[in-house]
Amino acid sequence: MKKITMFLLILVLITNSTVHALSWAYPFVVWSGNVYKVTDEEVIISLIDKRIGEVNTKPNDMGNYFGNASNYYPKGTEYFEIRGISTDNAIAVKNEKGKCIKAVYVNKAPFHWMNLFTNPFPFLILILILLFIGLKKRRKVLKNL
Repeated sequence: MKKITMFLLILVLITNSTVHALSWAYPFVVWSGNVYKVTDEEVIISLIDKRIGEVNTKPNDMGNYFGNASNYYPKGTEYFEIRGISTDNAIAVKNEKGKCIKAVYVNKAPFHWMNLFTNPFPFLILILILLFIGLKKRRKVLKNL
C-alpha cells in the first residue's frame, strides 16, 4: 500500500499542471519565413510599394505559429514592400488606423509542420518522392511475378 501511495504522490508531482502565459517582448509579424519586429516608425505613403501578403494566423496558447502570422495584428492585416528597402531588411505593416508602420527583420521563423501546407513547394516534393518510391516498389513486385 505504501508503494502505491508513494507512486501516486510522485506521479502527481511530476504531472502537475502548468500555466502557460505568453508575454511577447515586442509585436511582430511573420512573412515568407522571416520574423519582423514592428517598430514605431511610420512609413510615408509615397514609399509604400506593392502588397506582398497579410496576417493569416495567430500564435496559439503555447506560442507556436506558422505561415504569415502576428502576435499583435489581427488576421487580414496587410504587408507591403517599402520602396528602396529590400524585404530582407524591412517591410511595412498597415495598422488599425490605416497607417503603414515599419517592421524590421529580426530572424528566421522557426519551422512548424503546418508550413508544409502554407508553402506548397516542399509538400509537392514530398508527394513526388513518395510516388517515386511507390512506383519503384510496384515495379519490383511486378518483376518478381
